[in-house]
Parts: sequence; C-alpha cells; structure tokens
Amino acid sequence: MSGDPTLERIASGNALALCATGSWTARFAPMLERMVADAEALGGTRPNIFIDASRVSKLDTFGAWLIERLRRSLSRGGTEAQIAGLSANYASLVDEVRRVKAEPIVEASSVTITGMLEQIGRSVAGVGGTLIGLIDMLGAVLAAAGRVIIRPRGFRLTSTVHHLEQVCWRAVPIVVLITFLIGCIISQQGIFHFRKFGADIFVVDMLGVLVLREIGVLLVAIMVAGRSGSAYTAELGSMKMREEIDALRTMGFDPIEVLILPRMLALVLALPILAFLGAMAALYGGGLVAWLYGGVEPEAFLLRLRDAISIDHFVVGMIKAPVMAAVIGIVACVEGLSVQGSAESLGQHTTSSVVKGIFFVIVMDGVFAIFFASIGM
Repeated sequence: MSGDPTLERIASGNALALCATGSWTARFAPMLERMVADAEALGGTRPNIFIDASRVSKLDTFGAWLIERLRRSLSRGGTEAQIAGLSANYASLVDEVRRVKAEPIVEASSVTITGMLEQIGRSVAGVGGTLIGLIDMLGAVLAAAGRVIIRPRGFRLTSTVHHLEQVCWRAVPIVVLITFLIGCIISQQGIFHFRKFGADIFVVDMLGVLVLREIGVLLVAIMVAGRSGSAYTAELGSMKMREEIDALRTMGFDPIEVLILPRMLALVLALPILAFLGAMAALYGGGLVAWLYGGVEPEAFLLRLRDAISIDHFVVGMIKAPVMAAVIGIVACVEGLSVQGSAESLGQHTTSSVVKGIFFVIVMDGVFAIFFASIGM
C-alpha cells in the first residue's frame, strides 16, 4: 500500500514470470536499478519469460525504460520476453521507449595492416571531401557577390560594418601587442647572434624583410584564424543547431548572401589593416630593442631600414593578406554549416576550423613564397 516498487519472480515449469508492482518512477530510481539488475541475470534460464506489469500503479519514462531494458536483456538466444498487463496509456509510453534503438556493442578489433591502410584511405578521402567543400563554398560566395553587384540593394551594409568592428577594431589591441613582442624578440635574438661577428646593424635588414614579407602577415593571419575564424564557426554552428538557417531559407532568403557574404567581406577588409598595424608595431618593437639592447640609434635604424627594404616587400605582404583572409573565412563558414545538432559537434567543428584555417594559411604562405620568388619579387 506504500507504493514502493517490487519485482517478484514466479517460476512455473519452463516459464518464468516477473511481476512488477507499485510505483515505477524516477523517485525510486536506486531501488528500481538494483531490482532490474538482479532480474537481468536470469536471462537464458527459461525458454518462456513474461513480465506482468498489470499491478504497476505509476509509470514514467524512467520506469518504462527500465521495463524495456529488462525485456531486451531477457530476450537472448532466440527467446523473446513478453510484457503483459499494461494499461493503454502505459503501453503507449513503453512502445515509444521501445523505438529507441539499442547501440550495438562495438568489439575491439586488433590492429592489422589492412585496417591501417583502410584508415589512411578514409583520411585521404576526407581530405578530398574537405577540398570539394571549400571549392563549393567559394563558388557560392562568388555567386552571391555577383548577385549583390547586380542588385546593390541586397547588400547588407549594417551587418558588414558590425562584423568589421568585431573582426578589425576589437582585434587591434591584441594584434598590436603580440606583433610588438614578436618584433622585440626577433631584434634581441638577432643582435645577440650577430654581435659575435660584429654585424649588429644587419639585424635591421632581417627585421624589415621578415616582418613585411613573412612574419607580420603570417602571425596576424594565424591570430585571426584563432580569434575570428572560431567565432564564425561557433556563430554559424549555433544557428544551424537552432534551425535558424533553415528558417531563413523558408522565408526566401539566401543564407550565403545574408550570413556569409558580410562576414567574408569584413574579414577580407580587416586582415590587410591588421597586417599593416602589426607590421608597424613589430618594426617599432624591434627598433626599440635595437636601441636599448644593441645600441643602434633610432636615426641609424631608420636609415638602414630604408636601404634594406623596398616597396616590393610591403606589396608582397599586402597581397597575401586578403587571400589568407578569404581562406580563413571559407574554412570557418564550411565548418560552421557542417555542425550537427549537438554541443559535441559544435566543439569538434570549431576546433577543426582553427586547425584547418592555420594549416591552409601556412600552405598559402608557402605557395606565395614560391610564386614571388619565380617572378623576382
């Protein structure tokens, strides 16, 4: 009469009946778990097994799942355990729970050469799928840009300015700080080693060329990939999880034109600005260390810097910046739209966005280095 759940076992010949009584609800979870675990050990002892639930007074989803779990555990070796006596309401609840498929037990397989080759093949196929996805996104963005050029009223200026503020203006402090410190480190290390040969002044040549051509834009691109690329992926992934992107399509809007094009344009405009500011900060930091640590006067530093670099070094860095920005944006948007309906998927794709963005930035830097070397820049 207290309503506490029970599970009685009644054996009759070759049959086994389990009589469930009382309240099978989450309130009695520990007691129910113990009873069901004990009853699951009876599987295979009888060819005919019945679970009588006619005396169950209360049943919620937790209790229904335990009854279904017990039925599955006792259904072994071709024996199908039967549930009887449920009222219409409770029977429909158990039927809903029954539709949940049990996860198959994955057996640990030994490591073989065939399995290793299969894994390598799947990885290579995954790389091909990634490249196809990037090319597809690039084509979609270019098509959306063409439609905006033809119909300028469709351009979302407010959204672009908002993302430009987030990507560019709010990133200036951290970009300037990091590049300033990198410039200081390069200058200090250069002076420390060049001093052995009495060539302290040549640190200016190294600093100018490295910062303007390679290190400046590459560092800024990596920081943008980690800061803004991950933000793009997280934003688009959250929209995908909440079905906001599907809602845009339902209302007749193109998600590429509404969500991705403003972000891409803001990134392409922001990275050259950040690269320029970062290069100036790195040169300033390098000049400061050269003066305080190496004894190179500011006037001598500027004169040597003017002789060491040319406009070509600056142009090379500025050409790289928007291309790297486009690569970062495309990778971030592809990963964001690939998010499934779970927080785990969002985290995985955000991490993948940063890793792939940095990887493609470094690859593009190498491609640009080969290209500019071949044309004599």
